[in-house]
Amino acid sequence: QEQLVESGGGLVQAGGSLRLSCAASGRTFSRYGMGWFRQAPGKEREFVAAINWSGDSTSYADSVKGRFTISRDNAKNTVYLQMNSLEPEDTAVYYCAGKSTVVVGRSRYEYDYWGQGTQVTVSS
Repeated sequence: QEQLVESGGGLVQAGGSLRLSCAASGRTFSRYGMGWFRQAPGKEREFVAAINWSGDSTSYADSVKGRFTISRDNAKNTVYLQMNSLEPEDTAVYYCAGKSTVVVGRSRYEYDYWGQGTQVTVSS
């Protein structure tokens, strides 16, 4: 069973950047599709970005396309989310998730494992 631990959240001004990391503890990380989701207060958890097992296929929510980049390093059992040009609307708890199929997935219901979340706050 995979355990996922996020890091890299924090407080940043609008226009700034952050890089989130998600470290997986299991031995089958390279077989998993991975994703990032976020949840703002009073809102549903929403899809942000996803990547397939090899890293050569990605998908993004329209709201972050061109600003965020998802990547992975299977040798380090880690997936990243580089966030540039941050906006106050990006403020949320960001969750890393893993799915036991190799392809990209945009629905939270496809994911089997979740991290505890990391807070990202963007000030205006």
